[in-house]
Amino acid sequence: MRLDEIVGMRRGRALRSVRRTAVALLGVIVAASGAICTAADGTAAAGAATATAAIASGVIAGAGSATTTIVPADPAADPIKAAVADPSRTADDRARDDRDHAVEVLSFFEIRPGMVVADIFAAGGYYSELIGRIVGPTGKVYLYNNAGYAKYAAKPLAERINSGRLLNVDVIQKEVGDIGIRAGSVDVVLMSMSYHDLYFKDEGWSVDPAELFAEVHSMLRKGGELAIIDHAANPGTGSAPAQQLHRIDEAFARKDIESRGFRYVDSLDVLRNPADDHTKVVFDPAIRGRTDRFIDKFVRE
Repeated sequence: MRLDEIVGMRRGRALRSVRRTAVALLGVIVAASGAICTAADGTAAAGAATATAAIASGVIAGAGSATTTIVPADPAADPIKAAVADPSRTADDRARDDRDHAVEVLSFFEIRPGMVVADIFAAGGYYSELIGRIVGPTGKVYLYNNAGYAKYAAKPLAERINSGRLLNVDVIQKEVGDIGIRAGSVDVVLMSMSYHDLYFKDEGWSVDPAELFAEVHSMLRKGGELAIIDHAANPGTGSAPAQQLHRIDEAFARKDIESRGFRYVDSLDVLRNPADDHTKVVFDPAIRGRTDRFIDKFVRE
């Protein structure tokens, strides 16, 4: 065989090997690309680190083979699961995690590192603490209470603050209309079991829903998320059950919130409880902590 034929054969084999290697590498990149999560400002967020790890873990088995092995990501690397599993959290909060399906709920609301989240009427700060751990030092949580909520939750909130567990959290206590969060700066607004209180009236407590939602709409960036969790009332009862039962009709809530510049997107059923008697006040020992609750996601338009 002539020398030029030998060289040509060797070049052909080399080119085929390179092509197989390139195809394998492309497969790794494509598989990893699904892990990339883009932050609100358009920069790569925590998902980028996951993608990098996925690429790094792909082992190409030899230049002559297209076999690619992806090492599965460590479940503990999920920032939501890691925050919930943090051993420094209290036993009471851990018990609530299971009861309230914290991982599923926060995953549904797509809380990620680097986000800015406002926890409106946050009370004792259960969600603020968890979300502060998830968003990390590149993100921020605004734990907001007015005077009424601050008084109601004074002891548990003080314990949470004094123990140093509120990482990456700014505590705000002001009245509605003067919350003061910069316009367009928030990715997610959470209202957990507090939306119904906009329709509750009592001595020393009265919040104008229009005023509150105007501030929420302003602080959220366009396309930002409004996350609602609340105690369900009987269908067709509107806002009336808020006064005596601290519940609210989900259909009323959706219509009300959509009328204020938000669009309903999706719901999650992990907190539904068909055994709940919707005529009982939510503080009744027979049902407290186990009420039928709706979880709705809206986006700011």
